[in-house]
Amino acid sequence: MKRILLTGGGTAGHVNPNLALVPSLTERGFDIRYIGGKDGVERGLVTGAGLTYHGISAGKLRRYFKLKNFTDIFRVLRGIAEAFIYIRRYKPSVIFSKGGFVSVPVVVAGCMLRVPVIIHESDMTPGLANRLSFPFASVVCCSFPETLDKVPKKKAVLTGAPIRAELFTGDANEGRKLCGFTNDKPVVLVMGGSLGSARINETVRLALPALTESFNVAHICGGGNADNSVSATGYAQFEYVKEELKHLYAAASVVVSRAGANSLSELAALNKPALLIPLPLSQSRGDQILNAESYKKRGFFDVIKEEEMDAESLAAGVKRLYAERDAYIARMKKRAAADGKAAIVELIEKKAKYKYKTRKTIN
Repeated sequence: MKRILLTGGGTAGHVNPNLALVPSLTERGFDIRYIGGKDGVERGLVTGAGLTYHGISAGKLRRYFKLKNFTDIFRVLRGIAEAFIYIRRYKPSVIFSKGGFVSVPVVVAGCMLRVPVIIHESDMTPGLANRLSFPFASVVCCSFPETLDKVPKKKAVLTGAPIRAELFTGDANEGRKLCGFTNDKPVVLVMGGSLGSARINETVRLALPALTESFNVAHICGGGNADNSVSATGYAQFEYVKEELKHLYAAASVVVSRAGANSLSELAALNKPALLIPLPLSQSRGDQILNAESYKKRGFFDVIKEEEMDAESLAAGVKRLYAERDAYIARMKKRAAADGKAAIVELIEKKAKYKYKTRKTIN
């Protein structure tokens, strides 16, 4: 039996692309297992999808000085040892890594055991975890054409991002019902990333009087970020959504979103015009800013800097985007990248030839 080990974690953005591959891999006869952190957010997402999950130690790799950097080195080494033992017993044909710090020990251990490793980089500029993993990989899949110059040339392949198939099956009427919207106003979907954004949440709520004049607002605000004191006709808030997301996407005429690479790939594939609010440099390495600029240059989305955002500019940006939505949709239909699942699965099939010859497979 062909066996694949998926890894990636820390945020939903490092997990959902892995899960997007599962139906296609299952159809091709792969046995699938997942390695993540012992206490990572990925555990619930992966087990909820019905996959076998194995947790390992994972240290955070920081770009700045902190005393925990020294202790985390030992956690990384322990994670490599734990991943090594599991991989040697499971005997995967191939490893597919979506990044995040927990993936580094898995990639290193897989290389040590001569298991082919495929990495996927969603952002335009590779993150630290993936950069550390590149020397141990056989192939590096990229979502952005610009990324090809930032990855070892012999390993880089432009595949696009894997999109969850269920996102294309949403029902707009069901989305409106979930929100309790009973009028025919267009829907604005607001997403602040998997962990939510306090700044976006606050600004959207301040902008509600202006927004709800013309729109219904569906607001995904992040766990623990709901504000029950906010009550407005045409406003619905959710802390977190899973199966409901496809229906909210279907109901939305335009979207307000952070600029995580996976979300942008989904929005482009679904032809949803979006107003992007990338994480500022004060909170990130700048990857979302570059992601947003790339998509804006292609004419798919509009962008507003968080530092320049207030209730007035946000409402004005949404209204302008909605007025020009047909032009945005036409450009996406003409030039948006295809779903990357097929290309990635083909690469996995080509690399899935390794068979480890010692020790029995675990039950």
